Amino acid sequence: MKYDFDKIINRVDTNCVKYDLRQQVFGNPDVLPMWVADMDFETPDFVREAVIKRAEHPVYGYHFKDEAYFEAIRKWILRHHHWNVHKDWMSFVPGVVCGFNMAVLAFTQPGDEIIIQPPVYPPFHHAISSHGRKLVYNTLIDRGDGYEFNFDQLVEQTKTAKMLILCNPHNPVGRCWTQNELLLLGEICMKNNVLVISDEIHCDLVLPGYRHHPFASLDKEFAQNSITFHAASKTFNLAGLATSTAIIPNEELRKTYVDYVEALEAHLGNIFGKVATQTAMNQGDEWLEQLLEYVQGNIDYVSDFLTENLPKVKFHKPQATYMMWLDFNGYGLSEEELWHKMTQEAQLGFNRGKDFGEEAGSGFFRINLACPRATVEEAMKRLKAVFGYGL
Repeated sequence: MKYDFDKIINRVDTNCVKYDLRQQVFGNPDVLPMWVADMDFETPDFVREAVIKRAEHPVYGYHFKDEAYFEAIRKWILRHHHWNVHKDWMSFVPGVVCGFNMAVLAFTQPGDEIIIQPPVYPPFHHAISSHGRKLVYNTLIDRGDGYEFNFDQLVEQTKTAKMLILCNPHNPVGRCWTQNELLLLGEICMKNNVLVISDEIHCDLVLPGYRHHPFASLDKEFAQNSITFHAASKTFNLAGLATSTAIIPNEELRKTYVDYVEALEAHLGNIFGKVATQTAMNQGDEWLEQLLEYVQGNIDYVSDFLTENLPKVKFHKPQATYMMWLDFNGYGLSEEELWHKMTQEAQLGFNRGKDFGEEAGSGFFRINLACPRATVEEAMKRLKAVFGYGL
């Protein structure tokens, strides 16, 4: 079946964060919104049909996750990422962000040091600072041809830290970490007993030519010293259904974590998230293949357009995710000047880079390309009209 990713979906007045909060976030209700990391594509028809079928039952009472649900996830991960996850390792959590917040609370104490690697997804910062833990920045290094881990700094930081939250693949820089990079990171963390929390929510969105490596799959010791979070939400546009999975091979860690989640009564979730995730994992292979091909086309379009028309905007083509991380520092404008020109003159709603790390993200914008090609073309047209000077 050929899926239509060019179709324009009107999301206005659906309590949609991306569209209905534009005035609040950007001070302009007319920006073209390409910020929040959900997709402007239809959720797959087979998922919608399964949800509708379940919704036709007249009772929406308490439910549980059965064997078939976890088996669908297990087989998906094995099929796509070559990691044989045992059913007993898996437990439900109501979202990956919620999941790693609970890991911070369950395994660290106020004042403990936790490492993150900016520029990185803003909730990584909040999960530490909002709970009284100490943020430690292992800032990624831009080598000119892409971002890398700062291993020399990490060696010193892990001597006192309790935890590292890994973004694998990385949001926003789009790195699909290699096996060797993850092995070295894991060895450094193991040496100093630093627990690794691996956010792998974008693992299915690895672009052609690259491969995702689940951190815990690389070494039995890594598996015993890590918690992995997985979800169908980014892959199949299901974020509003708040359904994710914690994968914890270490029995002691798993008991501590599950006890914490259950003590908060956060282990049940909602009926429709269960149905949607199970259906997506069982039937979504062809849809995902076509999605990745379309997203790659959007990335190629933006890359070619910027290179030809806006050479002051620097970027690295992403290896994973549907985002691009764009550097506007070549314009010599202040952070506030850039924000004004982008939101009020170009009328574009991109993520502000400094939210991903004050120092690492200043002068950058993150752009979401999980949208119809016509949206991408309009965004580039607006960008050139405002920033296409002094070429």
